[in-house]
Amino acid sequence: MKKTLLLMMAFAFVGTAAMAQLEQKDYKKEKAEWDQKVKDELKLSTDQVTKYDALTKEYDEKFNAIAQDANLGKDVQKEKKMALKKEKEAKLFEFLTSEQQTKYKEMIERKKKEMEKPANG
Repeated sequence: MKKTLLLMMAFAFVGTAAMAQLEQKDYKKEKAEWDQKVKDELKLSTDQVTKYDALTKEYDEKFNAIAQDANLGKDVQKEKKMALKKEKEAKLFEFLTSEQQTKYKEMIERKKKEMEKPANG
């Protein structure tokens, strides 16, 4: 009986770890798809792509640092991440044309609406 219980617990642990890994891969895949969509839809120049990639890398590291900080509560993490998003967008707009900025804002709005659908539907 104990062996069966231990075996079930081991399977549950392995299953949970596998699911967490899958979620992380899905997040990375979605992020890569979003980055490519931004580059394609905004028709970024080679110089802009270089700047976009550098900006994304810089802010990914900052977001990860916040997520890894065990001293921060969920609300504080959320506030800090929102502030970083605004800061990143401001830096992004420094090298986007006004047309690209408008299109980017439209893309963000569409993304927000898509994310709301499953919660409401």
